Amino acid sequence: MEKQKLPNAQAVLILGILSILTCCCYGVIGLILGIIAIVLAKKDTKLYLENPELYSNYSNINTGKILAYIGIALSAIYLIVNIYFYVAIGPEGIQEMQQEWIRQIQQK
Repeated sequence: MEKQKLPNAQAVLILGILSILTCCCYGVIGLILGIIAIVLAKKDTKLYLENPELYSNYSNINTGKILAYIGIALSAIYLIVNIYFYVAIGPEGIQEMQQEWIRQIQQK
């Protein structure tokens, strides 16, 4: 009997990678992709544990799950930092910082 592939293994792996890559998009996109990856991984893990001899790509689920957890952590940190800056400095302060950075870059 030929082993089947878990239905969402590749999707979990791709979403885990994308959650890390998009964590700097204010933390929101990476957080959403990471959570989706974890939910899909949980479904496939349950499917695998019911009948492990039928499936061959469980390692993709584990790798994707680890990447999703890393992406969620990075996204959460980035989101908290962004919220802190908006609360502590405000939009005007952030804009002033950005303009100062641009001036410094232009002077070099």
